[in-house]
Amino acid sequence: MELTLNSSSSLIKRKDAKTSRNQDSSSSMSFAKMKPPTYQFHAKNSVKEMKFTHEKTFSPEGETLEKWEKLHVLSYPHSKNESSVPVFVMLPLDTVTMSGHLNKPRAMNASLMALKGAGVEGVMVDAWWGLVEKDGPMKYNWEGYAELIQMVQKHGLKLQVVMSFHQCGGNVGDSCSIPLPPWVLEEISKNPDLVYTDKSGRRNPEYISLGCDSVPVLRGRTPIQVYSDFMRSFRERFEGYMGGVIAEIQVGMGPCGELRYPSYPESNGTWKFPGIGEFQCYDKYMRSSLQAYAESIGKTNWGTSGPHDAGEYKNLPEETEFFRRDGTWNSEYGKFFMEWYSGKLLEHGDQLLSSAKGIFQGSGAKLSGKVAGIHWHYNTRSHAAELTAGYYNTRNHDGYLPIAKMFNKHGVVLNFTCMEMKDGEQPEHANCSPEGLVKQVQNATRQAGTELAGENALERYDSSAFGQVVATNRSDSGNGLTAFTYLRMNKRLFEGQNWQQLVEFVKNMKEGGHGRRLSEEDTTGSDLYVGFVKGRLTKKVEEAEASLV
Repeated sequence: MELTLNSSSSLIKRKDAKTSRNQDSSSSMSFAKMKPPTYQFHAKNSVKEMKFTHEKTFSPEGETLEKWEKLHVLSYPHSKNESSVPVFVMLPLDTVTMSGHLNKPRAMNASLMALKGAGVEGVMVDAWWGLVEKDGPMKYNWEGYAELIQMVQKHGLKLQVVMSFHQCGGNVGDSCSIPLPPWVLEEISKNPDLVYTDKSGRRNPEYISLGCDSVPVLRGRTPIQVYSDFMRSFRERFEGYMGGVIAEIQVGMGPCGELRYPSYPESNGTWKFPGIGEFQCYDKYMRSSLQAYAESIGKTNWGTSGPHDAGEYKNLPEETEFFRRDGTWNSEYGKFFMEWYSGKLLEHGDQLLSSAKGIFQGSGAKLSGKVAGIHWHYNTRSHAAELTAGYYNTRNHDGYLPIAKMFNKHGVVLNFTCMEMKDGEQPEHANCSPEGLVKQVQNATRQAGTELAGENALERYDSSAFGQVVATNRSDSGNGLTAFTYLRMNKRLFEGQNWQQLVEFVKNMKEGGHGRRLSEEDTTGSDLYVGFVKGRLTKKVEEAEASLV
């Protein structure tokens, strides 16, 4: 049968054949290298006519699936001039189990069905280094992700895949524990300097220290080589889906997948908001680099250690000599140290993104990287919390323009967090300005010619948070967003009011952030209206909510 979908996006024509209704059948499949779907795509828009051909897609029973679908490639990736912003939703951190299988496939299937009905563009998932390569060097297990890709494709959604080279656990929102691969942890036990270290000697196992990026410390390979081999394995395994269902590869470059140092770890109460954090430059590789940098400018005595007056994790700026209003940060030594410390972070990002570009170039998938939204103490002169994280951003120095330029050099989208936050919501003593920070990053990416995408930093379901994202996107003060990824899919998201807020937000972002509320009737054929939320979609949402425990 032929089914016509009335929508603002173009359509893909395909014939309808017998389709399996077993929601969990994809989880029992055995996948070799996956092949892409095959359709005859007839896509039209007001400017030109596009035609694509793919191979066949098979259901778990081997039956050909051919239907009408929307052609998502027309809406994402999209040009910087378009006002429509596709919305993605982050999947749970434990989407793939430690045994390498898709977690709760029935619940996932119901959830994806509901998200598709809500109009989201796709979902985001972490491809954990600690899961995929846990059995030994270059022994990759992608089976759980293969199951997910099959299911995401079945629902006509797109996928953002994060190359997650960090540990899961010990940070805001971490609901499970996924350490680095066991064989890597074994190397760390032999050589503790492989991980970031603070001035007290406390080791942080979240991520391999960038100080040893080019040293063959992981059984004959450098960390950059290990990350590159991991990414190359992913592309080879899912080659046919790159640029199709797999729309974006986000390259993890530090703790929480962000390009930063682990300066504010929450585990064991080490840090507490709004503490300034601590510099992470005391492993032997970072100290050696600092010493060499000091000697290169004739300041040998500056290379013996990091700042001695920078306080501790939970301090406020004015409690330290380094970060106070007219502190050491603004001295010749302070500038020297921050140039080196931030420069090493930029170099790390540059190496990783250069490698990723070489691996994924021509695949059709976008590349992105994430920068943390460290908004506390933004209204002080030193911006202490940003400095310890590696962002040399002070009242006198723009720390985000160099990052934006480095991203642009590789054609990488800069994904920034805390898009949902308002200044007035923050405690006064923390001197926060998430709005000012976001505006600065918008301006930096616009000046650098870099595409900007966004995320919410904390779990929010209220209209105020969604409205702030919409307002940020439509602001004339800087770059608009090329995509937004909502954190995170869970049981609460599918609860009545929360779900309706999300649907309204998705519609607003698709309309370029014009802030229109959902109408009571469907006048556009988009299936995004109050009656739809209350009626036809309700069953899908209830199924998703019931299956998530």
